Amino acid sequence: MIDSLLTLPQYLIPHHLLSRLILKLTRLQLGTFTHWIIKRFIKYYNVDMSIAADVRDYASFNQFFTRALKPTARPFPDNANIICPVDAEISQIGSIEKGSLLQAKGRYFQLNDLLGGQTEMASLFQQGLFCTLYLSPKDYHRIHIPTTGRLTDMVYVPGRLFSVNQRTSRVVPNLFARNERVICLFETEFGPMALILVGALFVGSIETVWAGTVTPNRSSKIEHWHYSEQTAPILQRGAEMGRFNMGSTVIVLFQTPPTSLWKKGDKALEKGQRVVMGQELIFEIPQPPL
Repeated sequence: MIDSLLTLPQYLIPHHLLSRLILKLTRLQLGTFTHWIIKRFIKYYNVDMSIAADVRDYASFNQFFTRALKPTARPFPDNANIICPVDAEISQIGSIEKGSLLQAKGRYFQLNDLLGGQTEMASLFQQGLFCTLYLSPKDYHRIHIPTTGRLTDMVYVPGRLFSVNQRTSRVVPNLFARNERVICLFETEFGPMALILVGALFVGSIETVWAGTVTPNRSSKIEHWHYSEQTAPILQRGAEMGRFNMGSTVIVLFQTPPTSLWKKGDKALEKGQRVVMGQELIFEIPQPPL
């Protein structure tokens, strides 16, 4: 009941107007005042700045928020097939059951809805794996590709901009299938892989390295870009593929690959676990019945 009451105002406020206002404010370059704001933010959220540049190197709050990491901050494990694309908390992780994904306890949403009605794309992941990763304000907000892949499609899906924290996940039906999002489909050695960049309240913009700014987008219709083999970018494992301007959620989808490529048991990642970009992404695949 408390969660529902606290979330109720989000149904009433102008999501996109407020997010565009934040976009403009976070790009103001106000010198000493900007640095003062950044320092207060770092202290309040306990941001780890040992892996990033000095505060004085950022001319605007958005430059700080989308900060790069020092080159030595995230070494990738040599034996990892697939890595975490972001610093985040795992909201949910597991198998896609008959085209349905777990949002929160007792709440599910449909894969086809998440993918904006792209039924051909949804068919690739009907019995696949998913991982929902929530980026808090203190996290590093650039997104990296989990494994080497060739981009085949990008889809923009318009929608609302509800907050995507644990509270709203518990009470807003179909949250990730309602919010504005950008879907990126890749072809990899492990089969198709999709990264869904989900917008949220105060997320002023979502960018990809090949298309630049995708949101804000004033279109009220789904937009679909298909990339031929000649025009599609190929990104190497760990390469930056996009970023959030303010925080949100990334959902990673895989077809279930050969089980020999995956580790199981106590090494598998779990709901509520903190992960960092570059850490091995490990699913626990259910054993087939005997």
